[in-house]
Amino acid sequence: MSLDFEPVDDLTGPGEAKSNLDVLARLFPDAVVDGAVDVEALRDLLGESAAPTTAEAFGLRWPGMAEARRLSTLPATGTLLPKPEKSVDWDNTRNIVIEGDNLEVLRLLRRGYTNTVDVIYIDPPYNTGNDFVYEDKHTTSRVEHETAAGQRDDDGVLQTGMGSDRIQDRKVGASLHTKWLSMMYPRLLVAHHLLKETGAIIVAIDDTEHARLKLLMDRIFGAENFIASIIWQGGRKNDSRYVSVGHDYMLIYAKNEGALRQGDVRWREKKPGVDEILARAAKIWSSHGDKKAANEAYRKFLKSMEKMGATAGVLRFANLDESTGRPYNADRDLSSPNLRASGIYDIHHPVTGKAVTRPQRGWAMTEESARQMISEGRISFGDDETKIPRGKIFLDEMSDQVAESVFSQERTAAGKALVKLLGEDVFPFPKDVNVVARWLDIASIRNPNAVFLDFFAGSGSTGHAVMDLNAADGGNRRYILVQLDERIEGKDGHDTIADVTRERLRRAGKQIVSQQSPDATPIDTGFRSYSLASSNLKPWDGTPDQLDLLEAVDNLVGGRTADDLLVEMMLRMGVELTTPLEMREVADSPLYNLAGTLFAYFGSDITIDRANEVAKALEAWRDEEPGDADTTVVVRDTGFVDSATKLNFAAALRQAGFTTLRSI
Repeated sequence: MSLDFEPVDDLTGPGEAKSNLDVLARLFPDAVVDGAVDVEALRDLLGESAAPTTAEAFGLRWPGMAEARRLSTLPATGTLLPKPEKSVDWDNTRNIVIEGDNLEVLRLLRRGYTNTVDVIYIDPPYNTGNDFVYEDKHTTSRVEHETAAGQRDDDGVLQTGMGSDRIQDRKVGASLHTKWLSMMYPRLLVAHHLLKETGAIIVAIDDTEHARLKLLMDRIFGAENFIASIIWQGGRKNDSRYVSVGHDYMLIYAKNEGALRQGDVRWREKKPGVDEILARAAKIWSSHGDKKAANEAYRKFLKSMEKMGATAGVLRFANLDESTGRPYNADRDLSSPNLRASGIYDIHHPVTGKAVTRPQRGWAMTEESARQMISEGRISFGDDETKIPRGKIFLDEMSDQVAESVFSQERTAAGKALVKLLGEDVFPFPKDVNVVARWLDIASIRNPNAVFLDFFAGSGSTGHAVMDLNAADGGNRRYILVQLDERIEGKDGHDTIADVTRERLRRAGKQIVSQQSPDATPIDTGFRSYSLASSNLKPWDGTPDQLDLLEAVDNLVGGRTADDLLVEMMLRMGVELTTPLEMREVADSPLYNLAGTLFAYFGSDITIDRANEVAKALEAWRDEEPGDADTTVVVRDTGFVDSATKLNFAAALRQAGFTTLRSI
């Protein structure tokens, strides 16, 4: 291997153990000796802030916690294989659907998507007592969990079933809780890295694990970043023995609530019915020549909106402005809270010309401000000067409201909608798209360019919700969905849940496009599909087959393509999967250009002549649109006929001005 090309394998990413050690070494160089942490030295450097090893720690603990935490620091060893045949609009979309274990996928995404995601929404499997599909290879075994939780006796015999007592039943429950926590902990730790500093995470959960999840989230995200525990009342259960428990929760945390506060961020949503009322008011105003008739027609319309469930918060805007037709109410009190000289002056009625009745303590605004308000039509006068004027509040300026922590929405509607969309009942208990869209919009501060992540994608409700949000305002929001390749039985045309996810997104995209008006802004209803797989590169295991030097020259797994290797290179180097990509054929192999800052060539059997051809093509392509950024070139480590050719190629690239050379 030539030292001129730094191996991509040597790179490390945020949150991985090696990166954590590097950060610690930069902060406390005296505590890191020969690549190992001197814990005692670190304790001395931290002073009184370091808790003694014998300290009783506060917080959630469970058997297997340390191992679960370690899983989050491991670098990814797999890759993602692109699946254009399972995708929609591959070349243009920026949405992503990934099939495979979400812990390994999150570790793969960590390098390219750290501090990128605006909102994470997940609806993880509730701990119902059934076995989890998420069996991480590096976690403790089931027997170890059962033993650590006290479910097995000293002889290793499982103490459950008909012969168990209440104590043993409690131990069984503890084992299930530890297993669920060990599944969630590493995934949430990696997810924390992916969020922007102004980002937020929403986790749906039920009563079984709500308390433990709250403590777990406090530990990972910090109790100071807790936003709310939203209660979603989804229906009544009349067959319940004691209480109808028909609600779920959504725990919401900010990545950095201090950053939100510093930016004066306030989460708001549009009041229900505002857009419809504003549109109808404009239509009524333009179609009525008489102002009185327009107001009568408008108030009649509001009555119909009241019957349809519109809230009092919008229905109180029951007047149309005399000049503009804008809906308003006259709720603003213009009287001063205390007597002051600047509030003692006369305001004259616009019709009678006489001074209106003045509040006892005078006006709340100065005389100059009053003149300004009158000129802008922001004061509502009575029929004559005997009534005290009121200030106007316009609906289009007060259309937002803060969300409440409790809301009701029947769950059955979501299931019926999915059955109607797919034509069959293939997924139980899907999340309501409208509910998901609402909270995604609130938590993303209604950012039309937000990035959303859901690594328990299920039927794809989050992706559907993102497309709905874009259709509503022409936004460019995008989603990343991850779904385990869990098989489902007896569902025609769907072998896995991920098949359902993709089919739901295809149909939802088509439905949204069909419902748009011809002049609507086109939105992204496509997605790129990937599947988790082992690395494209053969691992060295010392077997006799790999001792064959001729076989070892080609380090690529059989059946993998240059496109597959490109994706692995992007993941290892921290390049977003939807980075703009161009490709040209050079010396019988594809030359890839990622946004002009990274070139990749994975050709094999590269001779001196072919290497020179590739070097010239690289220089010419780069110079077509020269930029200030450093340009990286990545090649296949075993692609050259000999080491001399590789050295000559590196020398030619450096002479052409390429300073960062890597190999995979």
